[in-house]
Amino acid sequence: MAVLMAIPILTINSGSSSLKASLFTADGQRRDFRYGQVKSQQAAFDQLMYDLGGDMPMMVGHRFVHGGAIADAARVIDATERERLHGLTYLAPLHMPGNLLGAELCAQRFPVPQVACFDTAFHATMPALAWRLPVPASTGLRRFGFHGLNYAYVAKCLPEILEEAAYGNVLVAHLGSGSSLCLMQDLKSVDTSMGYTPAGGIVMGTRSGDLDPGVMLELSKRYDAKALSDLVYHHMGLLALSDNES
Repeated sequence: MAVLMAIPILTINSGSSSLKASLFTADGQRRDFRYGQVKSQQAAFDQLMYDLGGDMPMMVGHRFVHGGAIADAARVIDATERERLHGLTYLAPLHMPGNLLGAELCAQRFPVPQVACFDTAFHATMPALAWRLPVPASTGLRRFGFHGLNYAYVAKCLPEILEEAAYGNVLVAHLGSGSSLCLMQDLKSVDTSMGYTPAGGIVMGTRSGDLDPGVMLELSKRYDAKALSDLVYHHMGLLALSDNES
């Protein structure tokens, strides 16, 4: 029987407004690093590299918000995978640049396998009724769902808390700068509030969530594509509802 050897692993969660990392050492210890409301992801990673000191992981796992239309929970980030992930940046412009930057900086610092773990993978169990959008199939557009790594962790913990009830219909909320809801049945995702991008769903810190399509059509007349994208991801949601005071 093969014996699994414990190796030091660094995990990276580069969010839309923060950086979180944990180093799991070979002797079972865990060191957490938290950098909230960072001015830039580059500055946060520079601080993380300094705080790690001489500790050398044997593998680095990265949270990636978008994995595209694949069911894989994780993939090694080689040249081909890196190019594929760069191609998904437009689907999550608030997150993917930071995710990719973290992988690139860690690859420079640590010559060990870099592994992408996808938030979208947990929702691969959604039925077609949940992931299809009411648009022509020829567009290729669909709902993906996000925050999957957190939902997977919650699903793992639920049986200890709810016992048999955990395997029924359970609605879970992920609340933060980005927020979403997930309906689970038998600890699997069957529906979620976010859709094609992390901008959809419920109202968030700087993202509106779902809007009347007519509102977006009107805004597209007033803003060019770049300005509209900036508005959608940085100036809507609770920030807009509070007249930029939130």
